Amino acid sequence: MMLYLLDANVLINANRDYYSIVRVPEFWDWLQFNGESGYIKIPLEIYEEISDGNDDLSEWAKLPETKMAVLFQEEVDQAAVQWVTYQGYLLDPDDVDIEKIGRDPFLISYAGIDIPNRCIVTTEVSRPSKQGSNRHIPDVCHQLGIYWCDPFEMYRLLNFRTNWR
Repeated sequence: MMLYLLDANVLINANRDYYSIVRVPEFWDWLQFNGESGYIKIPLEIYEEISDGNDDLSEWAKLPETKMAVLFQEEVDQAAVQWVTYQGYLLDPDDVDIEKIGRDPFLISYAGIDIPNRCIVTTEVSRPSKQGSNRHIPDVCHQLGIYWCDPFEMYRLLNFRTNWR
């Protein structure tokens, strides 16, 4: 069973652009169901990005049943975060670099713990010309041998339909 670990941009873009919480609640129910089923999770560091606000997305994320379903209950492995940061971004990042990189190494490190069974889902696209702290998730994942996909591939693989129930 593949576990899909969601980047914040997957949920932000879905709500803003094509699966608005108020217009397509079936999508958000489907995410919750797949979270309960163990197919989709959101690491704490990413969950904090979407739940720290006063919009529809943060309200959805803060619902007890949503949080219980989608929040990944695994502790971060600091050595794995360092591996992703130093091997995927920069060997010697300074404070400015660390701030620019943000929480992406946390997300990637969770997948790096169990590479055959975990996949990062992000709306970022590969930009191999970007280097250092400007690297995109797909390029770091590619370099480190970690699976990643865009949200629409995950929707296809997990068979999202508005009548999924």
